[in-house]
Amino acid sequence: MKFSENWLRTWVNPEIKTDELISTLTMAGLEVDGFENIGAELEGILVGLIEKTEQHPEADKLQVCSVNVGADENLQIICGAPNAREGLKVAVATIGCVLPGDFKIKKAKLRGVHSFGMLCSGKELQISDEHDGIMELAESAVIGEQLIDYLGMKDTAIDVDLTPNRGDCLGIKGIATEVGVLTQTPVTQVEVKPAEVTIDDKVEVNLTAPEANPRFVARVIKNVNINAETPEWMKARLLASDIRSIDAVVDVTNYVMLELGHPMHAFDLNNLNGAIEVRFAREGEKLTLLDDQEIELRTDTLVVADDEKNLSLAGIMGGKYTGINPDTKDLLLEAAHWDPVYIAGKARSYGLHTDASHRFERGVDYNLSAETIERATELLLEIVGGQAGPLVDEINQAHFPESRSVKLRRARIERLLGIKLEDEQIEDILTRLGMGLTSNEEGWLVEIPSRRFDISIEADLIEELVRIYGYNKVPSRKPVSEMSMIRQPENRLQRLQLTHALADRGYQEAITYTFVDKDSQQLIDPEVEPLALLNPISSELGVMRTSLWPGLLKSVEYNQKRQHDQVRLFETGLKFVPGEDGLVQTPVIAGVISGRRCAENWEAANEKVDFYDLKGDLEAIFKLTAASEQFTFVAAQRDGLHPGQTAEILRNGRNCGFIGKLHPQTQKEFDLDEAAYVFELDLKRVLARKIPDFSPLSKFPAIRRDLAILIKESVTSTQIVDLIGQTAKSWLNNIVIFDIYRGKGIEPGYKSVAIGFTLQRSDRTFKEAEINKTMERIISVLSDKLGAVLRE
Repeated sequence: MKFSENWLRTWVNPEIKTDELISTLTMAGLEVDGFENIGAELEGILVGLIEKTEQHPEADKLQVCSVNVGADENLQIICGAPNAREGLKVAVATIGCVLPGDFKIKKAKLRGVHSFGMLCSGKELQISDEHDGIMELAESAVIGEQLIDYLGMKDTAIDVDLTPNRGDCLGIKGIATEVGVLTQTPVTQVEVKPAEVTIDDKVEVNLTAPEANPRFVARVIKNVNINAETPEWMKARLLASDIRSIDAVVDVTNYVMLELGHPMHAFDLNNLNGAIEVRFAREGEKLTLLDDQEIELRTDTLVVADDEKNLSLAGIMGGKYTGINPDTKDLLLEAAHWDPVYIAGKARSYGLHTDASHRFERGVDYNLSAETIERATELLLEIVGGQAGPLVDEINQAHFPESRSVKLRRARIERLLGIKLEDEQIEDILTRLGMGLTSNEEGWLVEIPSRRFDISIEADLIEELVRIYGYNKVPSRKPVSEMSMIRQPENRLQRLQLTHALADRGYQEAITYTFVDKDSQQLIDPEVEPLALLNPISSELGVMRTSLWPGLLKSVEYNQKRQHDQVRLFETGLKFVPGEDGLVQTPVIAGVISGRRCAENWEAANEKVDFYDLKGDLEAIFKLTAASEQFTFVAAQRDGLHPGQTAEILRNGRNCGFIGKLHPQTQKEFDLDEAAYVFELDLKRVLARKIPDFSPLSKFPAIRRDLAILIKESVTSTQIVDLIGQTAKSWLNNIVIFDIYRGKGIEPGYKSVAIGFTLQRSDRTFKEAEINKTMERIISVLSDKLGAVLRE
């Protein structure tokens, strides 16, 4: 919000200088982004009177003017402007002046005649676009007066960089209210009186989309003089806000927007047909905007329309064919309340950004619409004349915002701020902010003004109190807090323990985006439709990941393309899987290995990692739970993985993850040079740990027995170990498979498995007969259930 300091001081005029004013605004949260002195480049430009003109003896289009600038002698100035004439008061640049654009005025000689200055046009002074002739000043202008004093342009333009929650300060009215509160200075509001209605003309208004537009205010003004000149004081205030003067009607609408903070629009009444309807655009409709851009409207876009056509993009920009033009005689003024939810983002979606959309997106006072029309009517009748019709104020009460009240407690103020404010001080601050107060035992019930969309909870009110009280007045204190140890349940591993275990085994932790491209995600989970982002950072980050693998595999590709031949990565984070009950967010740990098994050296062969390297790493993790026997690897199939080298990981029969080799086609799609092996574990199911339970150490010796069996290739080592454990029960101290043999002497489809047992009793020494009987029972069970044959 850029505004004129002079204009602000007509509302509130604290006894502080410009730099103090800027500091006060900044410290209150309305950060001043910059300021500039206006009119400094026009120093030395004087008001002059052309007392006499003569034809230049050597040029038909030049006149020699005698100009009175209040000096002892008149200046002789040569001018070629067609409107230069005797008795005209003009802007005179004297010798030594520097005009905008670094144009220095010097003594000149034009075709033998000397010129001692320059008569200036509005464009040459960069205060208007007029360039057909020199500026014509009013008869009231004082000869010899500085032009910037006459025009009221000696000013400071202050640019406040407002945060999105302070839409109420996008007008002089809001800024003045803040300055008045901060400096405890009275604010002189503009007195807006209802216009005198002299005609009965009005338009019918239909609110077809009341949820987005619950209020629409309109007024007809007929027989205006569109060629009337905008007052210089208004032009100066607009210019300080970086708004160029266009014509009197448009200037007034812009001026009222800057003054009250409520955008409005003026239509050419004679280009409207029938009633005004506020509705959502229909499929295939188009609109040509004021800037000549034609857009195709979407059905979620709010428009103002008549019986035949769309008139404007609601809350953003008007249409070209109903805009003000040189032939306009009758006006329809409009000011409406648009729900910010329906305006937010719409301008940007069409490649637009306007002063109106900037305000409506942040929220505009919904009680200000009628006052805006009345203020504009007052200024228009004064400047362009005309007759005003009755005010049409259409409101849908069912959707119109209701007044809000927030509970404020004394104890809460002191607790959050760390300082005690007196009741009188609190009431004074809130009252000056325009809030209504009702006292109660705990504090107050505060009625929030309709302009403050940013206040909805108690903490917002407390923030207002400290903001006005002054952040710099709050004493600095060291925080005092009781330190307590975070409870670490013994029956659960900490995530950090898993990551340390993987780091110890040569893994590097990776951090990838939770957003991935849909094509990569579909390679891993083709049957799951990922959650799409409404406003993605880029097309490559368009959906939420349903697995950590896409990000990790992209990292492997990145490393391989930079000649890293040994890649081991892991990541912890959330995956997001849509389900019947909404989006399921699951914390997981995932990893990938690829390339060489060992770092290159003179002893290690150039061996590549395989499935069992990754399986061994996971088993090392499972041992941390003290319950590795609860985990089993079961052959399975999963999208994106090799069907012959994929396993589902179960814990006590429940799925807790997958491990496997990347499918060759998937490897190709990810552009990987080497085979990659991946795993993913559900952290909630993996982190449970068995609590240690002490068993007395046996003082009796342990017995070791070995046996070798022939068994089918399809039988897994897990089946063998589980079956032996169930048979030997508590006597089995340890079991290990120490050899597997295939080859000469073994039938195809079979393998020889060598198993070592350690048996031990806690109450006495084993007898040979007991050991033999146990071994016989084990061999019998292996034979009956797995078809094993004892090797001789």
